[in-house]
Amino acid sequence: MTKILKDEDLVGSVLMVVAIDALETAFLARAGNRLISPPRHHVSVPDRGDLVFTVGGILGEKPLAGFRVYETFDGAEHSQIVAVWSADDASLKGIILGERLGNLRTGAIGGLAVRHLSAPDARIVGILGSGAQARTQLAAAAAVRKLDRARVYSRDERNRAAFATEMQHALGIEVEPAGSASEAVDGADIVICATTSRTPIIHARDLKPGMHVNTVGPKTRAG
Repeated sequence: MTKILKDEDLVGSVLMVVAIDALETAFLARAGNRLISPPRHHVSVPDRGDLVFTVGGILGEKPLAGFRVYETFDGAEHSQIVAVWSADDASLKGIILGERLGNLRTGAIGGLAVRHLSAPDARIVGILGSGAQARTQLAAAAAVRKLDRARVYSRDERNRAAFATEMQHALGIEVEPAGSASEAVDGADIVICATTSRTPIIHARDLKPGMHVNTVGPKTRAG
């Protein structure tokens, strides 16, 4: 039976741990030449945006294949579709509609990096940005490290205050808004940079030796 899930079905801190473990499996499969991951494909619609497809699969005990498509059209709301098949019997296993899975996936990659690259005793996080990606990146860090507190900075004072309130409640750690980017990362063990800025917002002098930095943001020449 094919499962159809939406954003409201993908809630709860346990899901982040599952996502991080799944990404670790995928990275190990890539290292062992068991991951099929061709470059993403763009279908451009003139003057409107793109449909962006990522297609792939994983071999092993439970071979799977599937795709994800998201759009970059102008509009207040954006949507994505993920579909997964069994590569053994071609049965459609599930479809997920919405944006949350993509955010979970990106957050889980950050969590995997924190798991293997940050100091085992990392306790303090500095966050730059207060959007959806910043939320899942912090949730992922909290899933793999015993965090004590976090500080967040973004340009909009109301957004960073709302982020602090929401994430403190969600994660059970102290989260406070900071007045500047340098204040947010001061003394942090982990820095999460999740902004759309095309110019640097922190400097090398703001970073201490041994600090781990995750960055999420513009990934093309055009931003």
